[in-house]
Amino acid sequence: MILILVLFLLTMTLTAGTYLLVNRSLLNRETAKVRDRLTDSTPRAASASASTSPSLFLPDSKEKSHLLGRLLQKFDLDQGMRELIEQAGLGWAPGQVCMVSLLLGLAAFNAAWYLTPFGPLFSAGAAALAGALPILYIRRTRKKRIAAFEAQFPDSLQFIARAMRAGHAFSVSLEMVHQEFEDPLGAEFRRTFEEQNLGLPIDTALQKLSLRLPLMDVQFFVAAVLLQKRTGGNLAEILDKLSGLIRERFKLRGQIRTISAHGRLSSLVLTAIPMGVAVMMYMVHPEHMKFFVDNEMGQWMAGLALGLQVMGFFIMRQIVKIEV
Repeated sequence: MILILVLFLLTMTLTAGTYLLVNRSLLNRETAKVRDRLTDSTPRAASASASTSPSLFLPDSKEKSHLLGRLLQKFDLDQGMRELIEQAGLGWAPGQVCMVSLLLGLAAFNAAWYLTPFGPLFSAGAAALAGALPILYIRRTRKKRIAAFEAQFPDSLQFIARAMRAGHAFSVSLEMVHQEFEDPLGAEFRRTFEEQNLGLPIDTALQKLSLRLPLMDVQFFVAAVLLQKRTGGNLAEILDKLSGLIRERFKLRGQIRTISAHGRLSSLVLTAIPMGVAVMMYMVHPEHMKFFVDNEMGQWMAGLALGLQVMGFFIMRQIVKIEV
């Protein structure tokens, strides 16, 4: 047992050390390039020097210095990850998330391989599950943040309408919203106000708001404001009606959740019963279940059954999921 623990710790140390060395070498190379560019010590052709100038400030230079950040940008996976993190309200970088996922997956694989009697299938499944934990956390945080914003959104629309009736401009109403409402709604409207206050057109600032918050209600709000700006009309009245529409959608969504509660509970029960029966049989008659633990074919059968159970759970969840 002590030998297994020593091998496990040695493997983790070597892996982490190799990654840090590679990452440090790339960072030093990138630093040298920036130093040469600033000091103008690299030879350049006359045509290139006439048409281009050295860029002193590179966007996302810290992220580009990481090995995983380079790989994500090469395979066009950086933008989607960055949008997901931004919608979750986290200050992480895509390369950092991938690095944590790889380290967690490697640690889980080594732990399952050296510390459990199960085979490679179980170790691979444990590595995949552990590696997906950062992504699952980001998605869960994103879902909670968007739900919190959606719950505050009707009140904010009514607040903007009242502020405009009181004589305030639309941009001033946005500033008042971020002063009166808590995060995440206050933070998002503060960002929108600061963007347009620093010179960004209000159309672009609102469109960026709809990208950060992929909600149908926000898209309706942005479309109403842009349409009123081009054609005219009473924006306060439009926002009041939009707020009432959103509240009615909330009521209908609550009724649908009440009706579909039986289907969601059935999906949980049908998924948990086979797993519970397998655990009970292992406790009562372990000799009948050793085939799925000791035999390689039994391990593959158990893994396939578990995968089909999880697939069935998600299929049942999609059946009772109704968008409003």
